[in-house]
Amino acid sequence: MAIQQLPIISYKQLDTQAERERLLWAASEVGFFYLVEHGLSEADLDAVLRVSRRFFALSQAAKEQVSMAYSPHFRGYNAVGQEVTAGAVDMREQFDWMNEEPAPKQLQYDWQRVIGPNLWPAALPPLREQLLSLTLRQTEIAVTLLRALCQALGVAWNALDDSFRDGPYTHSKIIRYPGTEASSQGVGAHKDPGYLTFVLQDQQSGLEVEHQGEWLDVEPLSGSFVVNIGELLELASDGFLQATNHRVRAPKPGTERFSVAYFMAAQLDATVPVLDLPAAMKAKSKGVSTDPNNPLLSQVGENVLKGRVRSHPDAGSLS
Repeated sequence: MAIQQLPIISYKQLDTQAERERLLWAASEVGFFYLVEHGLSEADLDAVLRVSRRFFALSQAAKEQVSMAYSPHFRGYNAVGQEVTAGAVDMREQFDWMNEEPAPKQLQYDWQRVIGPNLWPAALPPLREQLLSLTLRQTEIAVTLLRALCQALGVAWNALDDSFRDGPYTHSKIIRYPGTEASSQGVGAHKDPGYLTFVLQDQQSGLEVEHQGEWLDVEPLSGSFVVNIGELLELASDGFLQATNHRVRAPKPGTERFSVAYFMAAQLDATVPVLDLPAAMKAKSKGVSTDPNNPLLSQVGENVLKGRVRSHPDAGSLS
């Protein structure tokens, strides 16, 4: 069934069977939905967008002091043109952060490269507290949402909990898309690698979702997160839930777009389990999608590292 707008799911109503059924339809048939009534107020979200704008308004020199080139752990700032998606350059600048933790003294596995401290700009001290606080609250929401999805799938509510028993891997970024005529690609078409993604949009549209062969414009909805299913959740459901292609159009000259993206996955040393779904769901499964140029790996750390290296091959080059 073709849709004109993403489904809207109420976080407050996830304890009801009716809302979990709506959630299951959205996650399996569209792979994207708006999440509302999640406990973060519009004032909370506006504060995050304001501090994001303050960061991008810093001088280029101040932003370059926290360049990802100084971080072998794939954290920090990337200027416009420094990230690649689907083999093409993205027209956006961004600042990435992940779980705040010390780097391993010795690497046992290559994927442990992504473990380490974040870089924070000295010119904007409030950024660290506001962004880490946002991540903490989003992780609480994401875990609850993942458990509701498990219930909707007819398995135990905590069926995936063991895959993040020590805490999920999280990765977030604040993003600015400057208006340009140089390219229509704000970010190229792709799927996200984790369990769940949350996107906070400002009032400038640009996000598009592929649905039934067409691109659906995801209009900003105040107070909402746009949520999408990641590849690890597609893998865990053996293809019943769908990770969906999406992209962002570059804004027109004279405008700009700001957003905040949050990605939640299992912990890095986990291997994603395949859930034993009810027979009716197994029969409807579309199977796990495959891309020979971007294979999906069940070991979480390997999958994360693959994606980071593809997008940021020069990370840590100056460290």
